[in-house]
Amino acid sequence: MAETMTYGVVGSGSWATALVKILTDNGHRVHWWVRNERQSDYIRSRRHNPQYLPTAYLNVALLQIAADVNEVLRAADVIVLAVPSAYIRDVLAQMDKETFRARKIVSAIKGIVPGPDVLLNEYLEQEFGLPLEHYFAVLGPCHAEEVAAEKLSYLTFSGVDDAVTAQIAEAFRSPYINTITNHDILGVQYAAVLKNIYALGAGIAHGLEYGDNFLSVYIANSADEMAGFLQKAGIEHIEVGKHEEHPITHKKEINYAASVYLGDLLVTCYSPYSRNRTFGAMIGKGYTVQSAQLEMNMVAEGYNACKCMFHINRRIGAEMPIAETIYRILWEKEAPAAGFETIEGVLV
Repeated sequence: MAETMTYGVVGSGSWATALVKILTDNGHRVHWWVRNERQSDYIRSRRHNPQYLPTAYLNVALLQIAADVNEVLRAADVIVLAVPSAYIRDVLAQMDKETFRARKIVSAIKGIVPGPDVLLNEYLEQEFGLPLEHYFAVLGPCHAEEVAAEKLSYLTFSGVDDAVTAQIAEAFRSPYINTITNHDILGVQYAAVLKNIYALGAGIAHGLEYGDNFLSVYIANSADEMAGFLQKAGIEHIEVGKHEEHPITHKKEINYAASVYLGDLLVTCYSPYSRNRTFGAMIGKGYTVQSAQLEMNMVAEGYNACKCMFHINRRIGAEMPIAETIYRILWEKEAPAAGFETIEGVLV
């Protein structure tokens, strides 16, 4: 029987709160970094996070909340990083590198590390010497709001160590959470970044009053564009309808039609809970980026991601007219209507 691991969660937003809820609902003691003391006191006394996901009841008897991120780092075997990618470098800079290297790290970050424009596992290897065997990624399709309501949701865990990946996934499995495992770390992370960019575009289209017929064609073409990038980046197993069989479980191996790829793209583009879709809709209706950010008071990961992916694709060289147009709308101030006239011309 595998040794029980202790968990630490770094971040106190909606997604971090949802992950804390899942772990504590499953009876795991969680060390939680919440840097705002007022927020911490409120959680302890009222049993929910006042700012993010306030409908989620939290079992505070199983929570050890700390304002010092290194206190969480020292106390846990597995550290779940759940802060927006735009702030991850600042948070990591506070952590003791030697202690960090000795931990299992689970990325719940659906973004690129800005600046060096690399995936988080690449940044952690460069800056912390963290081996890939100690790195895992948790992805959807899963909205924090549906976790709070305990509606059946899906989490995908990726890692090169199959046994540890399965053990971590099991800690999150519950009557309202189904878990899936694979070892496609790079592919699922790139897909998580790209689906946020395409969801921004879906929101812009909605704000421009395009209808469902257009949106279905837009998403289908976005899925195809994503697959083209992943192939260029060297990711395997992305052909729809083709599956290899796992030698032990005999289950279908992941491919591009799996929930973590196509499913996550669909829910992020369609769901009213999607902050990227919401952000994009505001842009389509005429908000500036700055005013949309102030209005939402939440981070839309796709905003920074589209700039990072624009830079990354200079190296990869995939044809990405949809993602590049969304980048120009958000970062080069191209008019949304003009941008979507360009997108109309590339849809097939």
